[in-house]
Amino acid sequence: MDELNLDTLLKLIQSADDTERAGARDRAGIVGAAAVAPLAKLAVEAENLEVARAANRAIQNIVYHAGRPGAADEAKAVTAALVGLLGTKHAQFRRDVLWMIWQIGGEDAAEPVARLLDDAEVGDDARMCLERLPGARATELLRARLASAPEAQRPAVAHSLRVRGVEVAGFPSQKLTPTKKTTVKPVGRA
Repeated sequence: MDELNLDTLLKLIQSADDTERAGARDRAGIVGAAAVAPLAKLAVEAENLEVARAANRAIQNIVYHAGRPGAADEAKAVTAALVGLLGTKHAQFRRDVLWMIWQIGGEDAAEPVARLLDDAEVGDDARMCLERLPGARATELLRARLASAPEAQRPAVAHSLRVRGVEVAGFPSQKLTPTKKTTVKPVGRA
C-alpha cells in the first residue's frame, strides 16, 4: 500500500468502500497531528454515520501512534490539536477528545481541560481527564476545584485527588460507604 498522506486519508475515510475506509482508519497514525482537525470535522459533520465513526477512530489511532515510546514531540503536537477541539458543540465528541487527551497529554493540557470543569455536559469528564494527566499543575487545579466546587461535586473531586495520591479530609471515600445494611447470620453447629 502507498504511503498515506492527509489528502489521501481524508478521501479514503469518506469512501463508500468499507475496506478502503477501514484501511485508512487503521493507518491514520502515520499522518499525525495535521489530520486531527480535518478528521474532527468529518467526525461531527459527516452525514454518513460510518464515515463519522471512521474519522473518530482515525483520530484515536493518531493518538495511539503519537503515544508510542520516543514520540514525545508527536504527542505534544497531537495534544495541541486535540485541545483545539475542546470548544466543539458536540458533547459526545468533546468527551472522546478528553479521553484522548488523557492518553497522551502532558502538563500543558491541564489548564485548557480545567476550563471545562463547569461545563454541564462534560465537566465530570474534564475532572477525570485531570485526574489522569501527569504533573503538579493538574493536582493544583483539582485542589482549587475542591475549594470552589458546588457541594454535590466535592466528593468526586476529592476522589480524583486521592487517585493522584493526595490525602483529602472531610470527604469520605464513596467506595468505603456502605450502600445498604447487611447482616451476618450465625451458622449453627451440628
